[in-house]
Amino acid sequence: MRFATTGLQAAVLFTALAGLQAPAQAQRVVPKLGTLCPLGYVDTLNGKCSTLGLMTYTVKPTNGQACPEGWMNVGGGYCRQK
Repeated sequence: MRFATTGLQAAVLFTALAGLQAPAQAQRVVPKLGTLCPLGYVDTLNGKCSTLGLMTYTVKPTNGQACPEGWMNVGGGYCRQK
């Protein structure tokens, strides 16, 4: 038995598989945790920090702890994946 796939089916399958590989997501907008925004983000004056759509970074809150290995402190209470 032979299975044929169309271009659309292949694209849907590829997108689904790509989503399974990336547990962390890059963020263009993050909540403002303190008085400053993380490096690379701009204060939008509504309690959020944004890259203005220019870049996407994978960031996570530090929760007062040191950044784990493979991450760097970018200020504003966030760590960014290297």
